Amino acid sequence: MRILGVKYGLWISMILGFMVLGKVYGIGANWGTQATHPLPPNIVVKLFKDNGIQKVKLFDADSEILNALSGSGIEVMVGIPNEMLWILANSLGAAEKWVEKNVSSHVSSNSVDVKYVAVGNEPFLSQLNGTFLSTTFPALQNIQAALIKAGLGNRVKVTIPLNADVYQSSSEKPSTGDFRQDIRDLMVKIVKFLND
Repeated sequence: MRILGVKYGLWISMILGFMVLGKVYGIGANWGTQATHPLPPNIVVKLFKDNGIQKVKLFDADSEILNALSGSGIEVMVGIPNEMLWILANSLGAAEKWVEKNVSSHVSSNSVDVKYVAVGNEPFLSQLNGTFLSTTFPALQNIQAALIKAGLGNRVKVTIPLNADVYQSSSEKPSTGDFRQDIRDLMVKIVKFLND
C-alpha cells in the first residue's frame, strides 16, 4: 500500500512540475458547422473569448463565421473540405479564387487572424481507401502558390491535418515507427515541401 502511495505521489509531483515549468502557447478548439442546433457565430466567438480560447480550427471557410471572428484576436485555421481537393489540385486558378474569397478578403478587410489553411481533413485516413492520395499534395502546392501570389506566403501557412493511422510502428517506441507503407513516399514529399 505504501508503494502505491509513493508512486502516486511521484506522478502528482511530476504533473505539478510540468504545470509550473511548462509553457502554454494557446488553447484552441475545433469549430464544426454540422450541428442540428448551431449557435450564432457571434455567440460562439464570445464564448471562446470568455473562456480564454485563443485559436480555432474551422473545417470549412464559412463567411458568417469568419466575419464573426473579425477583430477578435483569435488565431484561425481555415479548412478546405476533402471534396474540394480535386478541383484545387487540377486548377491553380481555382486555388487562387479560393484563397481570394476565403483568406485574402477576410485578412485584409475584416482583420481576421488567419494563420493556417488546412488542406483537406485527414485525407489519408485508411478507411478512405486512397480516395484523396492523388489530389491532396497538388492541392497543397496550388494553395501555397496562391497564398504567395496574394502576398500572404509568409503570414499564412499550409498544412494537412492527419489521422494517427498515417503512422505505424512494430513496437511501442515512436522512434521505431514510420509512415504507412502505402503513403510513405508521398508523406516524405509533403514533409520536404512543407520544410522548404
